Amino acid sequence: MPQFIPYHPLAFSAGDQAARAREFYELCSRRRTVREYSSRPIVRELLETLIRTAGTAPSGANKQPWRFVIVTDPAIKHEIRLAVEKEERESYEHRMPQEWLDDLAALGTDWHKEFLEIAPALIVVFSIEYEKEGEITRKNYYVKESVGIAVGFLLAAIHNAGLVSLTHTPSPMNFLQKILDRPANERPFLLIPVGYAAENVVVPDIKRKSLEDIALWK
Repeated sequence: MPQFIPYHPLAFSAGDQAARAREFYELCSRRRTVREYSSRPIVRELLETLIRTAGTAPSGANKQPWRFVIVTDPAIKHEIRLAVEKEERESYEHRMPQEWLDDLAALGTDWHKEFLEIAPALIVVFSIEYEKEGEITRKNYYVKESVGIAVGFLLAAIHNAGLVSLTHTPSPMNFLQKILDRPANERPFLLIPVGYAAENVVVPDIKRKSLEDIALWK
């Protein structure tokens, strides 16, 4: 039989609810993807707290099908950068259609990824497709959806701590599995450089869609 425990939801007045929602929105609205980092280190305790926050995300059947590999070793970061740039150069020069390249041009990106070595930490997110318990294989459910939600929690936590990040998806990403020595049931999902913004950092002048563009009431 399943076991249950009491849950005590947060309770606020209507005014406090609105204020908290607005404050959180304003916090998140300032989050931006950053590609220029300071080499200033991040204390391990802070990184651990960020990962713990990501681990509170909901998941299919509570399987929690994620693994977060935190890379701070300069040699491993260098190896990852070389592998990423090899795939990215091939993508920019041969794989991506012109429409995709035109969209990326507005963001000022190219295949050079020096930030992978400058950022003090790389968080490599893996999705866990199944678990092995001796001879028994147990399937995980809604893996991509679950890991995606956990990454959302992580990005908000990173921003809330005064750090900056970048969601990077080199394709293909199988080299991350090899470099980081992960088992066959773990697949690379996302590569997230994390750190402090470089001095005088700039970001593309982009706009987010309005509420009317993203929401419908029925």
